[in-house]
Amino acid sequence: MTVLSAAALALSGQPAAVASPEINADHTVTFRLRAPGARTVALRCEGVPDATLIKNDDGVWSFTTAPLAPDIYYYSYIVDSVRMTDPANPHLKYNLLSNSSELIVPSPAGAPPQIWQRTGAPRGILHRHSYKSKTSGDDRDFIVYTPPGYDPADAGARHPVLYLLHGYSDDATAWSTAGRADTILDNLIAAGKARPMIVVMPLGYGTLDVVRAGWQGMRAKPGLWEKNLRDFDPILTGEIVPQVEAAYRVSTKREDRAIAGLSMGGAESLAIGLNHTDLFAWIGAFSSGGLPTDFDAAYPKYNGDTAKQIRLLWLACGKEDQLITVNNNIVAWLKQKAPGVSLQYTVSEHGHTFRNWRRYLADFAPLLFQK
Repeated sequence: MTVLSAAALALSGQPAAVASPEINADHTVTFRLRAPGARTVALRCEGVPDATLIKNDDGVWSFTTAPLAPDIYYYSYIVDSVRMTDPANPHLKYNLLSNSSELIVPSPAGAPPQIWQRTGAPRGILHRHSYKSKTSGDDRDFIVYTPPGYDPADAGARHPVLYLLHGYSDDATAWSTAGRADTILDNLIAAGKARPMIVVMPLGYGTLDVVRAGWQGMRAKPGLWEKNLRDFDPILTGEIVPQVEAAYRVSTKREDRAIAGLSMGGAESLAIGLNHTDLFAWIGAFSSGGLPTDFDAAYPKYNGDTAKQIRLLWLACGKEDQLITVNNNIVAWLKQKAPGVSLQYTVSEHGHTFRNWRRYLADFAPLLFQK
């Protein structure tokens, strides 16, 4: 016998879906959910204070926000204590542990488009690769962005390459879907603001056990997080980099390699980049999460001499991010350890969100591979 959740019972037998979310002329947004049997419906949406929806006589719950700035927001409903996505909205942010619905608020008509919006710029291509990892023993994938005009038959052209890492509970698609990385690069390259580059977006786990355990289980297993970070190093440097360099016309010079990532990917970028300055000259870390407590032990190869090889060390974090303190700490340590390193640190608005990470990528990418 199947036991239905409170949310499923509330939605069973409903007629055609209502329009949700609806962006109004004044840039307010109305959320709707038909759930006549529900007792309470709440909205959890980025950039919007937690709100309770109101039910009308037809059993449709609704709430209208204050005007929202152009951006991409993620949200969900809480129906009688059960979290769910919006059944009327086909746009989802996929996640290995918990999906969310996606609200896209574009620029007003006549206003300049956001950096993540499609324009008339020539488009690059996304390629998906699958392989068997010798380190982790499982099947994995990585996605490669090639810029507009990339010609695999042009033996004389060698492109610089950025290895771009996702956060915990996301997968290899996160930067190209939620992050809009390909669109951002298309727009920057078309505007002459960034060099044409290849971007590699891999599945970023040393062990998938860290995802199978979930947030709470992962914290309850001593050493699991550290193993996850440690084992990703040989996966990236020993498995993915050689595959990319064999399949694409990329430069193999360290000056033409960059590594960056968000949250867990930021911690991985620092661990790999600072300990492999022979491989990477450009390092970015966005809202780094899961950083070690002993920086000296974690980055034994980083010192005043190796720091001279780094062309740019770029970190950023949001003011409202619970990780702001540890990010401030790692920046202070980096400056103390190597006072002459080329380091930039941005503290922005918002919290731990793609609302920041899309903008960080748009700010970071134009700085890469400049002479």
